[in-house]
Amino acid sequence: MTISEIKAHLTEHGVKPSLPRIKIFDYLIKYKSHPTVDEIYNALSSELVTLSKTTVYNTLDLFIKNNIAIAILIEDKETRYDADTSNHGHFKCTQCNKVYDFDYDLSNYQIEQLKGFKATEYHTYIKGICKECYKSLKH
Repeated sequence: MTISEIKAHLTEHGVKPSLPRIKIFDYLIKYKSHPTVDEIYNALSSELVTLSKTTVYNTLDLFIKNNIAIAILIEDKETRYDADTSNHGHFKCTQCNKVYDFDYDLSNYQIEQLKGFKATEYHTYIKGICKECYKSLKH
């Protein structure tokens, strides 16, 4: 996404496209690592000298409220963020702590058994060992 496209995307979702918001959203798009607030702050603070962790928290909260990012709560003490708001799962490697996206088809599950309920979102988190770490364990 170009900066112009990011500005348009933020505006379409009711978010005023300030420089910190543009940079934070750009970071979320470019780095699919599902970064934490600290990771975003550390990556952008040298470029945006007035950036604070509070600004990062508030911006991410605004993105979540306006449906342009999601919070991923795989661990109780760690929140990660994702600009991909589509329904998909997350796999966290317990060795390297990287978080990976994966697609899955919910039609294989029996959501229709929840008669009288309306599911509006769902989350799937799996923990284990990623391919790279698993290869290194085998050797």
